[in-house]
Amino acid sequence: METPDDLFQRLDQLNDIGASLSNERNLDRLLEKILVAAKAITRADGGTLYLVSDDRQRLHFQIVRTDSLNIAFGGTSGQPVSGKFPDLALYKPDGQPNNTMVAVDAAISGKTINIADAYTAQGFDFSGTRKFDERTGYRSQSFLTVPMQNHEGEIIGVLQLINALGSSGQVEAFSTADQRLAESLASQAAIALTNRQLVQQLEELFESFIKMINLAIDEKSPYTGGHCQRVPELTMMLAEAVNATTEGPLADFQLTDKDRYELRIASLMHDCGKVTTPVHVVDKATKLQTIYDRIHIVDTRFEVLKRDAEVRKWQKIAQGGSQIEAEDEFSAFCQQCDADRDFLRKSNIGGERMRDEDIERVRQIGQQYRWRNVQGEEAPFLTENELENLTIRAGTLTGPERETINHHIVATIKMLEQLPWPKHLKNVPEYAGGHHERMDGKGYPKGLKREDMSWQARMMGISDIFEALTAKDRPYKDGMKLSQALSILENFKNNGHIDPDLHAIFLKSGVYRDYATHFLGAQQIDC
Repeated sequence: METPDDLFQRLDQLNDIGASLSNERNLDRLLEKILVAAKAITRADGGTLYLVSDDRQRLHFQIVRTDSLNIAFGGTSGQPVSGKFPDLALYKPDGQPNNTMVAVDAAISGKTINIADAYTAQGFDFSGTRKFDERTGYRSQSFLTVPMQNHEGEIIGVLQLINALGSSGQVEAFSTADQRLAESLASQAAIALTNRQLVQQLEELFESFIKMINLAIDEKSPYTGGHCQRVPELTMMLAEAVNATTEGPLADFQLTDKDRYELRIASLMHDCGKVTTPVHVVDKATKLQTIYDRIHIVDTRFEVLKRDAEVRKWQKIAQGGSQIEAEDEFSAFCQQCDADRDFLRKSNIGGERMRDEDIERVRQIGQQYRWRNVQGEEAPFLTENELENLTIRAGTLTGPERETINHHIVATIKMLEQLPWPKHLKNVPEYAGGHHERMDGKGYPKGLKREDMSWQARMMGISDIFEALTAKDRPYKDGMKLSQALSILENFKNNGHIDPDLHAIFLKSGVYRDYATHFLGAQQIDC
């Protein structure tokens, strides 16, 4: 017989369980805790936790445990429930309640069912239980089935406990105290489960909102959209590698589930400010590209020059000049035009850094040729805007265009700081807003130094750079070889651009290799 001290001990245990349930963020672990706790306070050998399906037509097996048989499905067991146990229909095909099933009856009636012996109980179908017992040699005897009701009076699940164990290990009926404790736990569990589901729904809604922003960026620029998806993946890979580190300056760095979620949200939103960036700047594949690549206009001008030269050739011949001389002059002019045109085409690509002599040659080409436009007016061969773009020393962006691109991080910070972040997400603006800062303070927009930045912001900085180097879907370059990207990243570390400690983990852990396997082309992986 249970003593008052035993009962008080179980009540204390129930209180501790309630506090533990309210703090659990992971839904699968929460469900597992509920069942394990119910088994503990009622001293049950086995149990099942069911959840009512979204359409309220079925009971779904969520967690299954039987200690004496070493059976564990669902939760943290590593053994999925799906496919092991069929759902229990709440209603028959004719619409009548399927209340011959004890768990279903509890779900429909909202009442606890306490059965001392399933083999002698009347009114319920335990044929499935008997088949299980025959197959395993088990003896399912006492059943305590408790509905889980939320704050709106809606049954959201069922807690079923099997075989209460007495002090000597014998199976006995669940006592009135067992039932009251299980009902109390079920009530607390329903609240915790409902809260967790509501939080999860809000998180899913929030993440869907983020994905909507990234979709808008993707529709605007498919190149940026891919970046917005890959940077979070690489950031979380690096974060887990850092979390697993047991030596060096980051040996004590630990990530909780909340920390992981906060970093993931930040990485998903790190470029949300790009919704403000003009698409012709984001997608500028060549130096002369705006809505279209203006190099074709330059090509046309060369053809006009050659046409005019041909006219002059025939005029010279018609006036009695030497045909051979005229032909040679015309041929030499065309060859020079073709050479200059090819040079401007190469300069337009922006794939290599331009030398001083290359810049000078562009300017000379712009000065040495004159052409007549469609109005018949003589005009400079290259406009000032074309000269400015074709003499960009590296890349395809002018200074003002680069400033426009860089402004996206300012817009990102402004957008994120407008949101009323809850406590567990308060660092999102700092994490997301720091990925263009440098360790030496030469980054933007705030010129922060290494000590001014969180580890998470520094992680995102490495991920952002490495993704940009290796991306195979950019309009202005092919996907870089892995070895070349690692070499450039090494230089970035040496010149104070990225954090050296994180860079060391990035290499030692093989994060770059895992990322390459999932996101790079086979021809890019050369180390």
